Amino acid sequence: MVGARIAIFVAAIALLPAFAAAGEIAQTHEHSSASAATDSGTGFGRKGERREVTRTVRLTMGDDFRFSPAVVKVTRGETIRFQIRNAGKLPHEFVLGTAESLGKHAQTMRSHPGMTHNESHLAHVAPGRTGTVIWQFTRTGEFLYGCLVAGHFEAGMTGRLVVAPQSAKARD
Repeated sequence: MVGARIAIFVAAIALLPAFAAAGEIAQTHEHSSASAATDSGTGFGRKGERREVTRTVRLTMGDDFRFSPAVVKVTRGETIRFQIRNAGKLPHEFVLGTAESLGKHAQTMRSHPGMTHNESHLAHVAPGRTGTVIWQFTRTGEFLYGCLVAGHFEAGMTGRLVVAPQSAKARD
């Protein structure tokens, strides 16, 4: 297991030149998006409005292919401002989704490592920088957040997101 993670880490470092060139040849990849008033196709939420933010959750991601905290608990209906800090030297991203949607998207990213995104449920975060995602959770259940940079998701760079019913108190 550790050997596999080291191999993935080495592969990610080998991809750095591709990331450097990505600004010149990057493709933009957008999924169809619905209006902010409806579920955006993610199955659990929509883009949140800044004025509706109920709290801020701070996450850190790094070159150990981990998010901290690894589990975030929210309540259905809450609008969360995620502040995501990249403490590493590699580019990382924060993407909200289901296990299935993130797995499929990670596979696409392996095939197109220079691909960029412009979606409300994710943030690309350069090394040493902080990104923000504002999201309103419309359904209960367990979901994920992950980094879909080629090889990172496969190395275990995910976190768990638990959306509880409105009557339950949720804390991170």
